[in-house]
Amino acid sequence: MIVRNCAGGVVFYANQVFILLNEKGEWVLPKGKIRDDELAADTASYRVEIEAGVNAEILSTAGETCYEFFSVSRQQPVCNQIVWYIMNALSKKFQINEVEGFLDGGFFPIDEALNKISYSQDRSLVSLSYRKYKEMMKEKIAI
Repeated sequence: MIVRNCAGGVVFYANQVFILLNEKGEWVLPKGKIRDDELAADTASYRVEIEAGVNAEILSTAGETCYEFFSVSRQQPVCNQIVWYIMNALSKKFQINEVEGFLDGGFFPIDEALNKISYSQDRSLVSLSYRKYKEMMKEKIAI
């Protein structure tokens, strides 16, 4: 089995989260493979910018997920281990990268996003991250 280390962002803007519709018709979060000597945080920021055109700052780690799939091109199973970061978009501006295979996306209210997101572990990640994000934003305002 091939193990790929990846990183991604759970990107919020106010009470909305950014999700993407991929070529398989799945609503997902921006993420990608950590290459060479890259740091996970750098990969997460880069993938958010490349896939979504969103400029965002990392606020905190969000957790880790993993999933397995069978790679037709490699003819073997692959395990993606993903480190996630809670991120705050600096504006609501975005640009979906169709070259990367994304068909749609944007910032959606949390409830709407949770209904759209294809995988249960991603829904749980967004839900938990949103609670943490709201707490961090309250603290930031209080300062």
